[in-house]
Amino acid sequence: MGWEFETDAEFEEDLTWMREFMREEVEPLGLVYPHDVYKMPQSEDIKLLLKPLKQAVKDRGLWAAHLGPDLGGLGYGQLKLALMNEVMARSPWGPRVFGAQAPDTGNAEILATYGTPEQKAKYLEPLLEGDIVSCFSMTEPQGGADPGQFQCRAFKDGEEWVIDGWKFFSSHARWATFLIVMAVTDPDNMPYRGASMFLVEAGTPGLKIERNIGLGGEPEDEGAHGLVHYDKVRIPAANMLGPEGQGFAVAQTRLGGGRVHHAMRAVAICQRALDMMCERAISRTTKGSLLADKQYVQGYIADSWIELQQYRLMVLQTAWKIDRYNDYQRVREDIAGIKVASQKILHDIVGRAIQVHGALGISNEMPLWDMNQAQYSTGFSDGPSEVHKGTVARRVLKKYTPAPGLWPTEHLPTRREEARVTIEKKLSDLRSQVV
Repeated sequence: MGWEFETDAEFEEDLTWMREFMREEVEPLGLVYPHDVYKMPQSEDIKLLLKPLKQAVKDRGLWAAHLGPDLGGLGYGQLKLALMNEVMARSPWGPRVFGAQAPDTGNAEILATYGTPEQKAKYLEPLLEGDIVSCFSMTEPQGGADPGQFQCRAFKDGEEWVIDGWKFFSSHARWATFLIVMAVTDPDNMPYRGASMFLVEAGTPGLKIERNIGLGGEPEDEGAHGLVHYDKVRIPAANMLGPEGQGFAVAQTRLGGGRVHHAMRAVAICQRALDMMCERAISRTTKGSLLADKQYVQGYIADSWIELQQYRLMVLQTAWKIDRYNDYQRVREDIAGIKVASQKILHDIVGRAIQVHGALGISNEMPLWDMNQAQYSTGFSDGPSEVHKGTVARRVLKKYTPAPGLWPTEHLPTRREEARVTIEKKLSDLRSQVV
C-alpha cells in the first residue's frame, strides 16, 4: 500500500545530528542573543559565532535545503523540510543558522524565479549566504491583509515605476537591504489581477520607515515591524518582479510551503511546552502529592499529548500531499486547515504548561510567556485564521451536492421505505428461485 509512518534511515541520521547540533551549539546562542537574529549590521561577536555554525551545516549538506541545487540547496520536498523545521524551531537562531529564515526564504524564491541576473547577483547570492536580510512589504494600515482594501499605488513613468502609499507591519524593514512590496497597478482589476510586485532597495529616496512597531512589552521604537511610507519612490522598470498585475500569483511562490514550515514550528513549540509541563508535574509537590498525581494535571498532559499527535500527523500529511501531487491548489484546504489549527493548539498546550508552572510560568524566568505570544502572531500571519476557516469550509462544501428532494439523503423514514422495497424485491426473486 505504501502507507508508512517512519523516516528513511539516512535522513533520520541527519535529523539526529540536527537535534544534537541545535541543543549543543545553537540554543545557547538564542539564550544569550535572543533579540539579535535579524539585526544588521551584525556585531563582530555574532559574526564570529555564526560563521562556524553555518559552515557545519553546509559541511553536513543541510544548508538552504528548500532551494534547488542550482541555487546551492538540496531541493528537498515539503515533508523533509517540515521535519527539519520541527528541529530548527528549538531556537530563534535555528532557521538562520540553516539558511532557512523567514521572510528571506520566500523572498529568495521570488528572486530566483522572477529576478534579473543583475538582481540575483546583487541581492539573491548574499541573501542565500545569510549576509543580508530582506523584507516582504504587503499588509496596509487601513485594511490589514485584505487585498480589496489596498491603496498603495504604483504608476508607470517612462522607464520607471513610482510607488506611493503606506505599508504596515513590514517585518525587518529597518535592517533589510531590500524590500519586496506589493502595489496596486490596475485598480479596476483588483484584488487579484490588479496588483504587482516590486523590488525596492533600502535607501531609495522616498522610502521612509515612520516607526518600528514592537510586540507587546517591547520598548517603543525597538520593534522589528515597520510602518513604511513609500513617498513617490522611483525604481527602474526592471524592478518589477513577475508580470504586471500578477502580484498575487508571484506571492504564492512563497506562501504554500511557508505555512507548512510555520505549522511545524508550532509543533516544536508545543512539544517544548509539553516537555516543560511533564517535568514540572513530576518535580513539584503540593497538598501532599506530586502535581503528576492530580487528575486535573493528568488531564492537561493527556489532552496535550493527544492533540499534539493529531496535529503533527495532519501537518506531515499535508506536506506529503504537496510532494505527492505537486499542486498547491489541490491541497488548499489542508494548508488552510493546518494554519487555523496552529493557533488553537498553541493556545491550549502552552496555556496548560503555564498553569502547571503557576506564577513561575508567567515570569520572565521561563520562556512560556513568549511562547504563549506565538498563538497570536500565528493567528495573523499570512492572513487571519478566520479567512482561512472560510477557505476550508468552501473547499469542503464543494465536494457535496444538495439533497435531491424534500428530505435529507439520510432521512430514516425515506431510507427505510427504499430499503423495504429493495428487500421485498430480493425476497421475491429468491423465493422464485427456490420454487
